[in-house]
Amino acid sequence: MMQDANFYLTMGLVALAGVTIISAVSLRGWREWLALKRAELDQQIRDKEPDRPSAVSRIEVADLKERVKKLEAIAAGIDIQ
Repeated sequence: MMQDANFYLTMGLVALAGVTIISAVSLRGWREWLALKRAELDQQIRDKEPDRPSAVSRIEVADLKERVKKLEAIAAGIDIQ
């Protein structure tokens, strides 16, 4: 009779351990899936927002426009100082 009790106790503990492991793995998978969906939503929001040029890029563009005007003037033979 004692052997039967030990068998059932062992099987119960093994089943409990199995359920615990499966639950832990499932919970981790769920959290990772939620993190993935959050990242996808953040990416979609970033894609929809218009990019604002930074001050440095606006200065660079203005500098390039000025250089182009000077080069055009040189090509046309006009002396701009």
